[in-house]
Amino acid sequence: MDGVEVWLRGRRTPIDSRRLSAVTQAAVSVCGRFVQVSSPELFAERFHVDEVAVLQPRVSEYNIAPSARVLTVVDSMPDHRVLMQMRWGLVPSWARDASQGARLINARAETIAVKPSFRQSFKKRRCILPVDGFYEWQAIPGRSKKQPMFIRRRDGEPFAFAGLWETWRDGSNSDVSEIVTCAIVTTSANAVMEPVHSRMPVMLAEKCWDHWLDPTNEDTDALNNSLEGDKVNALEMWQVSTLVNNARNDGPLLVERAEPETLF
Repeated sequence: MDGVEVWLRGRRTPIDSRRLSAVTQAAVSVCGRFVQVSSPELFAERFHVDEVAVLQPRVSEYNIAPSARVLTVVDSMPDHRVLMQMRWGLVPSWARDASQGARLINARAETIAVKPSFRQSFKKRRCILPVDGFYEWQAIPGRSKKQPMFIRRRDGEPFAFAGLWETWRDGSNSDVSEIVTCAIVTTSANAVMEPVHSRMPVMLAEKCWDHWLDPTNEDTDALNNSLEGDKVNALEMWQVSTLVNNARNDGPLLVERAEPETLF
């Protein structure tokens, strides 16, 4: 694939495939990469947003990895919905430093009501991550490396991933501004996803959005029922290039179908 053009950190760059192995990053978590290629305005319309507070340009859209700034939907108060950016990887308010967020990109639905890292966020600070599609890695018999797969809804609509958010402040440095971070809630895989991974993101049905985002709603039993999610079986997936393994690569090439005999 010498000379194939991909996007490297937001710019078009020719990449020699022989150089990729040195910087390839393995994906080990469920939903460790996803796509947010739709414009903030489109997401705002789809999720009934009242205010768009997206202040910084996004570095990646086709290969969003942990620690990136991602678009989220929150109700800052009842009846006022905001599209804003957060850093992916939740840092609990009590954490000594922000590095803990690197480990907390996902929150298991079965335990978020009791796990110290997530229980307060679950009760008071919930969000939606609008997502155009995501990647998972499938084990292939006879191959040492897993095959990346791209997953999206058949109807082309964005997913509404259930999320939690938190604000962290560095108590040792008053000059450092607060960091707003988030995590994706996951659940057991549905019939479509199970051959690829045992877990999948919680995909909220539209009827649950208001209930999930309401900052005054602390009914954890009802919220847990929302986490049954919309286990959308109307999904489609296909094999994509292993270029997506490297978080530095970006661009529409990453979601194009790749036939087994031509996989990079």
